[in-house]
Amino acid sequence: MTQTEPARRQISRTTLYFFGALGGILFGYDLGVISGALPFITKLFGLTSWDKGVITASLSVGAIIGALCSPRTNEKIGRRRTIMVAAVIVIVGTLAATFSPTFTLLVVSRLVIGLGIGLSSSTVPTYLSELAPAKLRGAMGALNQIFIVLGILIAFLVSYGLGTSGNWRLMFAGAIVPAVVLLLGLIILPETPRWLLKNGREDEARSVLISAHGGKANLDEEIESIREVLRLDSGQKGRIRDLWAPWVRPMLVVALLLAVGQQFSGVNAINAYFPTMLIGLGFATQAALLSGVLLGLTKFLFTAWVVFVVDRWGRKPLLLIGNVIMVVTLVAAGLVVLNVHDVGTRGILMLVMMILYLVGYELGWGAVVWVMMAEVFPLKARASGMGVASVVLWAATGLVSAVFPIISDPKSLGIGGSMFLFAGINVVLFGLTKWLVPETKGRSLEQIELDLRARTQVRAKA
Repeated sequence: MTQTEPARRQISRTTLYFFGALGGILFGYDLGVISGALPFITKLFGLTSWDKGVITASLSVGAIIGALCSPRTNEKIGRRRTIMVAAVIVIVGTLAATFSPTFTLLVVSRLVIGLGIGLSSSTVPTYLSELAPAKLRGAMGALNQIFIVLGILIAFLVSYGLGTSGNWRLMFAGAIVPAVVLLLGLIILPETPRWLLKNGREDEARSVLISAHGGKANLDEEIESIREVLRLDSGQKGRIRDLWAPWVRPMLVVALLLAVGQQFSGVNAINAYFPTMLIGLGFATQAALLSGVLLGLTKFLFTAWVVFVVDRWGRKPLLLIGNVIMVVTLVAAGLVVLNVHDVGTRGILMLVMMILYLVGYELGWGAVVWVMMAEVFPLKARASGMGVASVVLWAATGLVSAVFPIISDPKSLGIGGSMFLFAGINVVLFGLTKWLVPETKGRSLEQIELDLRARTQVRAKA
């Protein structure tokens, strides 16, 4: 007799996906709030360029640790409980950050918050992808990105609202609200059907599939597809070394390209430092914070739009279109910084270029990356694959966050040179994406896995 959880009532798909993606708000808020708090923390503690990089990147360092732990927790306690643990960790870290008396303790608190964000960010996409039917999986995965950018927008709005008082502690405290809502919501949500079936709990798996997919149509077919994948895995538990199997390795390369590319595209240099950049170009603090709100609103609107096109246009075309837009706007931004000397004109043109840059980013690399990383790995290696991809993504985030204040310093590349550097990286990403990244729209997770197995066997026999 298998161990089961208490019976749960049927839950609407809206409730299921809303709370399932709410972890994105934690990700976004804690990622974005530092941009508004940083000018005030800098004045209070007299931060150097190195210090700014340290406190911004500390979140990423913690997230790397959290992502490293996520494969084990995902397999052992499930996707749902892993996200709940993440919410509790974020609450504890946020309280510590709010009341930190020193810069060192603030950095440590941000690291703790990052631990919870790392657990959440590597688990929520898996949770959503394993709940959603194939025809809606792209949209549901993009829902996670909507919540991420909504969290960033809320952080920018809170920072602007508190800008006149300079109350950076209250800015940090705002993260407690989504963390508590997420924790309470997950109490009523189910585990994913694939994890349940893998652990011998078929009745619960069937119930969840009915709730998530809105009925019993094709239920037996989907259960059988999952069983077939489990049979091919011979009941073994997923391990990191499974990612190096010849038939899995191509998808590991794709996931790592997506993870590194998302961050090396330059987005978190903009998310974290745009107000600081504008202040450095001569803007007043409140005007700079208001500009951050406009960026956050742009991110939210275009991410919401992608939900309606990602399952029609496909993942790969959106990535490529986004790259083109980012290259053009980054080059234009670099030219503005180097050639326009009037402070007001330069600031407005930079704001326009960064808004257009974020249109390109959210159209492709913002919404699509988390969707695809959760799709390309086979069931057996999904938790390990998402853990490894998330570690690499957060390492790239930390590197960009730590290095950007140094390379954007006038004594180094400066802001203009930094824009050109990111533009060059995006040109490279366009080529690699066109060459390596497959299309996954319209196929179930089991179809993607079985097709990958079949292609690899054909090549091996050839």
